[in-house]
Amino acid sequence: MFLENYQFHYSLINKLDKPIILFLHGFMGNSDEFDEAIKLLSEEFSYLTLDLPGHGNTQVLGGDEYYTMTKTADAIINLLDELKISKCFLVGYSMGGRLAFYLAIHFPERFFKVVLESASPGLGTEAERLERVKHDTQIGRKLTRINTKNDFANFLFNWYSQPIFGYIKNYPQYDKMLENRLHNNPQELDKSLRFMGTGCQPNLWSKLAQNTIPMLLLAGEYDEKFISINIEMAKRCKFAQLKIISGAGHNIHFENTLTFVQILRDFCRVL
Repeated sequence: MFLENYQFHYSLINKLDKPIILFLHGFMGNSDEFDEAIKLLSEEFSYLTLDLPGHGNTQVLGGDEYYTMTKTADAIINLLDELKISKCFLVGYSMGGRLAFYLAIHFPERFFKVVLESASPGLGTEAERLERVKHDTQIGRKLTRINTKNDFANFLFNWYSQPIFGYIKNYPQYDKMLENRLHNNPQELDKSLRFMGTGCQPNLWSKLAQNTIPMLLLAGEYDEKFISINIEMAKRCKFAQLKIISGAGHNIHFENTLTFVQILRDFCRVL
């Protein structure tokens, strides 16, 4: 699909009379991110998945500003228009969750309900944002120095050693997930991190009270950082409910797919 300044790689399975769920993947993911969950949901829902800018086979045809959250959100709305999807459910994981919250706040008329998995509204202070930009810049430098598949594999090993990912390396599908991640371009990932990382996204904490869309917040029991963030989010948004998912860290839909699917099914079944 060609849109101005983007060439999106996407998949739309639109079944008659089945509501559509738009899935947004996390950093280093792609449009296959939710495949296992979609298999279990496919009889009840239609779905739209896509590679976000800097990931998979999506190409950014404009300048670097088109990797930003604001430009990406506008492009996704334009894509929904072109696909004649007036309203849908929205599910976002991590980076995709931050983007999903931005979409929900700025385009509330386009979404029935929103599920934010291991997501946040950004950072609350300028000092926090500057520190995060510095941190992400260091990670970006590592990405730009990757020259071989082995280099990239080592980067991914270190990435998934972070405490927020809990015991993700123990899962049988972990190697398959890594292989999927290796299809990304490290230089493009660097651009995604620099222009849509947590440090440079808009601070949306003040918008939580304004949200009127039913919102489900998910955090894994091993992900203490995002449990704290989402507890605070739920306090500030009367239309949000929080569920802590057992047996999972940051990547809930991967680590506890069955529970993730059941919760998603129950939440999206009732309008």
